[in-house]
Amino acid sequence: MKSHYQFSSVQYLNTDLKSIWEFASSPKNLKKITPDYMLFNITSKIKNKIYPGMIISYNVAPILNIKLNWVTEITHVLENKYFIDEQRIGPYSLWHHQHLFESEGDNKVKMTDIVTYKPPFGLIGRIANTLFIKKQLESIFEYRRIKMDQIFNSN
Repeated sequence: MKSHYQFSSVQYLNTDLKSIWEFASSPKNLKKITPDYMLFNITSKIKNKIYPGMIISYNVAPILNIKLNWVTEITHVLENKYFIDEQRIGPYSLWHHQHLFESEGDNKVKMTDIVTYKPPFGLIGRIANTLFIKKQLESIFEYRRIKMDQIFNSN
């Protein structure tokens, strides 16, 4: 019986590490890469750049426009390389999101997201994952991929 799931997404962007880091490490850019139907809204005062220990709270409506409070902590940061956010309050029993950035030569960056998550409610959560949670995560990251393409690959 599976206790947790992992989802990953890899994207290549025509930019340099500094530029992608400037964009990705600013919580203020999250709304730009989140689907509108999620009704994403940051509710805490935030700095322009992440740092270890930073707490970010927001509202999000992943299902049926039902708003949920979600609180994440930035647990690890290595500038221009990676950062990790973990859910502290929210809809999952476990949410651990790694954001990885690697230079692939001149003006090309490999961006990898690895999300390890566990839906709540045991067996019901596992069924929900099969029916819609996994598909929704894939859809959200596909939206993010399209938006990042528009921002960094449209030149």
